Amino acid sequence: MNIKTSNKSGFTLVEIMIVVAIIGLLAAIAIPNFVKARATSQMNGCINNLRQIDAAKQQLLLEKGDTAVLDIANLQPYLGRGAAGSWPKCPTTQADNYVIEAKDVAPTCPNGTAPQLHVLPL
Repeated sequence: MNIKTSNKSGFTLVEIMIVVAIIGLLAAIAIPNFVKARATSQMNGCINNLRQIDAAKQQLLLEKGDTAVLDIANLQPYLGRGAAGSWPKCPTTQADNYVIEAKDVAPTCPNGTAPQLHVLPL
């Protein structure tokens, strides 16, 4: 008696479709989380820039007094970014349009939107 065995090996179309469906489902779950993590990371980077600007402003006011002019040119040396300093950029838009504000007001970033505001905490 002869028993015929097939040496063909491989995946069926149904098995391949199931694997593709599982990968698609995992991607549908993961991609929004990556986008949210990126936005949160950019917001935290911007808040750290605001913190540095506020510290530079406080140091300038401490050294020069309350009559010091709060502008980019005067604050750059206090930012600790090389000899002349460089003005930070918001990670969200790569724009350097931070608003310094008055001496008792924290600096602000106009680039934040409602769920991800770029605001220096009190």
